Amino acid sequence: MIEYIKGELAELTPAMAVVEAHGVGYALNISLNTYSAIQGKTAVKLYVHEAIMTGGRDDNYTLYGFANKQERALYRLLITVSGVGANTARMILSSLTPAELCNVIANGDEKMLKTVKGIGLRTAQRIIVDLKDKIMQSGIADELHVSNTPGTPAVDAGIKDEAVSALTMLGFSPAPSAKVVVSILTEQPDLPVEQVVKLALKMIK
Repeated sequence: MIEYIKGELAELTPAMAVVEAHGVGYALNISLNTYSAIQGKTAVKLYVHEAIMTGGRDDNYTLYGFANKQERALYRLLITVSGVGANTARMILSSLTPAELCNVIANGDEKMLKTVKGIGLRTAQRIIVDLKDKIMQSGIADELHVSNTPGTPAVDAGIKDEAVSALTMLGFSPAPSAKVVVSILTEQPDLPVEQVVKLALKMIK
């Protein structure tokens, strides 16, 4: 299983990136979010989702590339929803950023989902019902600083990631750690990372 591909960006269109690694050019289907993130770069690292479609005379093997793990995780959640195929999931992630999509799902905003080409009311409702709890439980929403109360202030992603990484190394689960760290930084945004970790250690259950 391929986790990520790191190498030189040989070709780029809004729908596809070709990354050359060790003399091999890998063609990866990408979203507009990922296109925007890697545009202008020469060296890239794309997290991979491998899709193998069976049927017909040939098996179809396709790679999807994502600029970060959160976008890939959301893509994988989207394709578990009945009626959402690989291309529809990519279309959703081309129309909304991962944080926007999490907000839309967390707040049950079916109208916003319906603005995505190919998404009708029933599919929008199914995405919200199927994924609302999953995005909260998986920790993606916390990583993207999303909550189901609109207007939550953003926190310093660098400090937050360092603190969560430290807590994870100390044996705590990433999702609850991220939740505690975000709540600390929301109240005290200027705290250094070591203070955040110390406070989190007292608060994590």
